Amino acid sequence: MDRLSAIRSQLVDTWIPELYLKKVRSQRTRSVQIVVPARLNAAEIQYTLLGIELKVGRRRHSCPDLATARYMRVFARIGVADFAMPYDITKISVVADELETAWQKLLLVAKASTEELSEQGKKRALNQLMKTLREEIAEIGPGEAMPTFDRETRRRGN
Repeated sequence: MDRLSAIRSQLVDTWIPELYLKKVRSQRTRSVQIVVPARLNAAEIQYTLLGIELKVGRRRHSCPDLATARYMRVFARIGVADFAMPYDITKISVVADELETAWQKLLLVAKASTEELSEQGKKRALNQLMKTLREEIAEIGPGEAMPTFDRETRRRGN
């Protein structure tokens, strides 16, 4: 079994694309696009006078609240530019918690499984892992720009 399969089998329920599919894409979502390079990125949340921003490299992305910034940071770290976000803002915080926990667990498992490699080998393995995450999330897709509202409305008085 190769290293990537071993990492994935250890993470089972906390594999980020699996969480994305089950917790995000299973509900009503809207698509989000951010400008990030397709690689492992350092993303940080900054508090400014104008509100909360997600900084990736030299680019800053304005966020309406901390939960949204935390949610977007997971995808920015992986290098995913197009992804879905829950339409219901009350659900973003819960999903962000789960994604951040999965991210930290992913890093711990990846570090443990690459201990015997050289520094260059560790970087190569981590880059391959990020590429796999990006591909699986892209395969699931970001969904529609705005959700469809399929509910019929009733007219009053007729």
